[in-house]
Amino acid sequence: MPRSVLPFLMFQGDAEAALEFYRATIPGAEVDRVERYGEGEQVPAGRFKSARLTLAGQEIMVLDSPPVHDFTFTPSFSFHVECADEDEVRTLAEALAQDGATMMPVGNYGFSRLFAWVSDRFGVSWQLNCA
Repeated sequence: MPRSVLPFLMFQGDAEAALEFYRATIPGAEVDRVERYGEGEQVPAGRFKSARLTLAGQEIMVLDSPPVHDFTFTPSFSFHVECADEDEVRTLAEALAQDGATMMPVGNYGFSRLFAWVSDRFGVSWQLNCA
């Protein structure tokens, strides 16, 4: 039986910037277990390697991959965030979509009192909901 199942975000050179952005943007976001590359590894020593990000109690593994890949994030995987109130939906939607994209602008879509679906500047997709 598996011991745990965690979302895993693989960035390509901007993981540390993404974590700082999430920590500054999302209330209660915490970054811990930060690991940096050491001497003799495939990238310069001291460069960010991996960490754990915690959002509303959900732990997420984060890696900064040294090789560049032909793929990145897709909106078919997104974080669904249950917001405390409508102001939080609006605030997070505006902040996360800055230099990113808006797939569904803040609005009432019938299934939710207020909902937005955005992609941040790093390509990570966020569904923001106030039921």
